[in-house]
Amino acid sequence: MVTRIAIIGGGPAGYEAALVAVQLGAEVTLVDRDGVGGMCVLADCVPSKTFIATSEAMTTLSHADRVGVHGEGTVSVQVAEVHARVKALALAQSNDIAANLVRHGVSILNGPARLLPGRKVQVGSQTIAADVVLLATGASPRVVSGADPDGERILDWRHLYDLKELPTHLVVVGSGVTGAEFASAYLAMGCQVTLVSSRDRVLPSEDPDAAEQLQQVFVRNGMRVLRGRAAGVELQEGGVLVKLVDGSTVAASHCLMTVGSVPNTTDLGLEEAGVQVDAGGFIKVDRVSRTTADGVYAAGDVTGVLMLASVAAMQGRIAMWHALGEAVAPLRLATVSANVFTDPEVASVGVTQKQVDDGLIAATSIKLPLATNARAKMQGLTDGFVKLFCRPGSGSILGGVVVAPRASELILSVSLAVQHGLTADQFAHTFSIYPSLSGSLTEAARQLMLHEA
Repeated sequence: MVTRIAIIGGGPAGYEAALVAVQLGAEVTLVDRDGVGGMCVLADCVPSKTFIATSEAMTTLSHADRVGVHGEGTVSVQVAEVHARVKALALAQSNDIAANLVRHGVSILNGPARLLPGRKVQVGSQTIAADVVLLATGASPRVVSGADPDGERILDWRHLYDLKELPTHLVVVGSGVTGAEFASAYLAMGCQVTLVSSRDRVLPSEDPDAAEQLQQVFVRNGMRVLRGRAAGVELQEGGVLVKLVDGSTVAASHCLMTVGSVPNTTDLGLEEAGVQVDAGGFIKVDRVSRTTADGVYAAGDVTGVLMLASVAAMQGRIAMWHALGEAVAPLRLATVSANVFTDPEVASVGVTQKQVDDGLIAATSIKLPLATNARAKMQGLTDGFVKLFCRPGSGSILGGVVVAPRASELILSVSLAVQHGLTADQFAHTFSIYPSLSGSLTEAARQLMLHEA
């Protein structure tokens, strides 16, 4: 008997789950309201990283004199071209994903969906009966009272690519990953940027050494970083006035609100179907993506579990493997790598400095500045470092941090070490290219060996 799978939401959790399920012989119907790929592809991750690619080009040009390259005239960002490219690439990616799903035999329905008791899904006037339902509806930007986005001056990340020109002065409220990434990108494009952080430093959830390094770069490059909490944002002629709770204000042309996300669960029918949510409204799941309702799974940002596209996709796959009787390992967040696409990038995996400092995990660490790396010197790089953690005694690599251009690519070797329990000795005896930035990772492993000897 063929298992019937109904998936609500076409983002990474939904479309990856659909591919796994259909490959295992299930009959799969994916219901999507906003476009296949979800917010990740159409408005968030794909567009933002495409936008950041332009800022990276500007950064490269601004540092060209370090290697003896000098240009004449002014280099400028043509915002209409940038935004058109962002939207075109996102739409093309969405179309590619949809075509791949159809090619593999997934049925796609467009429109809002609602979960009904008994593992049924309502889409308009149509009711789909299923053996297994996966909820993958994602999340949306949190709205702060008194700072409601108007899409023109007060913005969230969904509005940025509709602007007709770059902000002359952008205030970014929120210094987490999204806030730091956009603050970095707009700064590189020549905008005046003020970053409002409610915590002691930018990227409060990241490695403290990495956060300190990034904040130093931000300030050195002309960004103003304010500590405070936004009380509201008012529109005024030609711009906005951002009010902080301490009574101070910042006048600017635009304000970008990056203060977290809320789950897309409104009118989803969760309570009636027996699906429980936590205090934040996120759907409760276990490590194989099961909800509190029999036969109903959930994956991705709607669960609030480490809101990354890679994690969403894995949650979706795990849900289908489990539902269809395949052998499956529960989700292991300790092996998830993450990256902040700033200049420089900040990548990390595994054990954190805070866990070590708090005594939760025993680990030996080593930190090497990129300034001592031969390839970094050749490229004129002065900022960044690599850090590795290993277990005392066994030398097993527990985690690492990389702050560097393309740290998102460099972290993979550390992720492999963490995933497969490699030791500092094994890592150190792996050949790295000379000269290369990755050579700093093997050098850090060698120094850990000496430390452990």
